[in-house]
Amino acid sequence: MASSSRFSPLVLLLAAHCGLLMLASAHGYPPSGAGSALSSTFYDASCPSAHNVVRRVIQDARVSDPRIPASLIRLHFHDCFVNGCDGSLLLDDNLPAIQTEKAVPANDNSARGFPVVDDIKAALEHACPGVVSCADILALAAEISVELAGGPRWRVLLGRRDGTTTNIESANNLPSPFDSLDVLQEKFRNVNLDDTDLVALQGAHTFGKVQCQFTRENCTAGQPEGTLENLDEVTPNLFDNKYYGNLLHGRAQLSSDQVMLSDPAAPTTTAPIVHRFASNQKDFFRNFAASMIKMGNISPLTGKDGEIRKNCRRVNSKGY
Repeated sequence: MASSSRFSPLVLLLAAHCGLLMLASAHGYPPSGAGSALSSTFYDASCPSAHNVVRRVIQDARVSDPRIPASLIRLHFHDCFVNGCDGSLLLDDNLPAIQTEKAVPANDNSARGFPVVDDIKAALEHACPGVVSCADILALAAEISVELAGGPRWRVLLGRRDGTTTNIESANNLPSPFDSLDVLQEKFRNVNLDDTDLVALQGAHTFGKVQCQFTRENCTAGQPEGTLENLDEVTPNLFDNKYYGNLLHGRAQLSSDQVMLSDPAAPTTTAPIVHRFASNQKDFFRNFAASMIKMGNISPLTGKDGEIRKNCRRVNSKGY
């Protein structure tokens, strides 16, 4: 087939448009139309104070519980990986209709911060009754928590509605601190997240704590089970790229983190990304923000689907 150096105006226009979309994605902003009607301006008219209300409650909570930012971002992760970002993780048992996801192994005695979510919801219901969903509270809380800890900011896409069911089977398949690299990659691919998203989102382990029985040392220093260890021993309360330096030195607390370098498949998949982020914090921050937006777009309920819960622990039809 003969080649040609000339392109039609339509081809050039499409190429330029694709280039703009790639540039927007690289800077953490999704292309127009992404996110199933989610929008960073969703509450500008109906609840303009939403971001400030969430921020104020988290700031107050941090005074007595410095761990709360890391705990809140983890709630957003564990919500989005099950049923999509629909607030299902927040539902309490209401048997036989609702079986809580809080009791599955990945969350039981581990996922925390639910009373702070309750406080945020109460404050928002006072400011803008019946407007802001619990799913959006988790998305806003995640971004604010990262920013308060010194990490990147991004424009949170909003407009999610709350689910009315849980999914225990899916919750039992959440990423685990004991997962191998191939298992982690599969779990991330199942929700349309790639290797860059995996390495970037695992970077949230740059702050917060973990119970020693989940670490690579497995409480072998003689601590009782449940003893808390810093996930990042260098800057445990800051959101930065020191976590990746820990991996380079073989000092990751979790096996599921270290495998991104140590697994035989890592040199051609995740390891180059770890090295990139370890050497360039701005690169990590940019990709983390983009991956958070991408994760926040996992199967949201919008429009007339779902509901806006009055109480994040109960669906509205269950006697709020």
